Amino acid sequence: MNRFSFCAFLCAACFLIACGDGSSNDKSSSRVKSNSRSSDETVAQPSSVKPRSSSVAQITVDPSTVTKGSIKDSRDGQSYKTVTIGSQTWMAKNLNYKTVNSSCFRDKASNCNKFGRLYTWDAATAACPSGWHLPTKVEYETLFAAVGGESTAGIKLKSTSGWRNGDNGTGEYSFSALPAVYKSFNEGFFAFFWSSTEYSDDEAYYMKLFYDYDGVFLYNDDKSVLKSVRCVKD
Repeated sequence: MNRFSFCAFLCAACFLIACGDGSSNDKSSSRVKSNSRSSDETVAQPSSVKPRSSSVAQITVDPSTVTKGSIKDSRDGQSYKTVTIGSQTWMAKNLNYKTVNSSCFRDKASNCNKFGRLYTWDAATAACPSGWHLPTKVEYETLFAAVGGESTAGIKLKSTSGWRNGDNGTGEYSFSALPAVYKSFNEGFFAFFWSSTEYSDDEAYYMKLFYDYDGVFLYNDDKSVLKSVRCVKD
């Protein structure tokens, strides 16, 4: 074999080896990417979910110590049931005080009596009666801890009727969250409640309950979106 033939043979061999390695690497790379996509699809959360860094201690309140009461809103004479869970006293019914930038579920006045009104964030921050306020993100986290933690707070806070497919709450803490979402979904699917804590200039945190999930989440959303309000005592 002359020098030219040997060089040609060597180059051809190198080319075949390179192609073989490249093919193998491509397959390996493809497999890794595929697994990565599969994993992402499995664990992906909605884009509005933001990490929580709650420092609230997990101290579950005995349901037998929960006390019930009621208040009357002096502005319009409406009465609301209340429930004291640990150190917090909450309205046990959605606020139904009429303000600018509030509406009824599906624009039906009869739904205001059942579900309360739905408010933009700006309206919600000023809607609670004297002595009460829109809860902060931390106050929601305190509530979750009091009823057993985020993984089961949803079923503890949901009402005992009205949720899709009979996925109702246990009622043991008498919070009675009703499923009302403005226009976007059918009755029974979700419940959204504003918090007073801002996420950014345009967004704020809110509590979300699902019909088919026992847990609860704090998301953030645009302040212009209409959501329910539960007031907590000062």
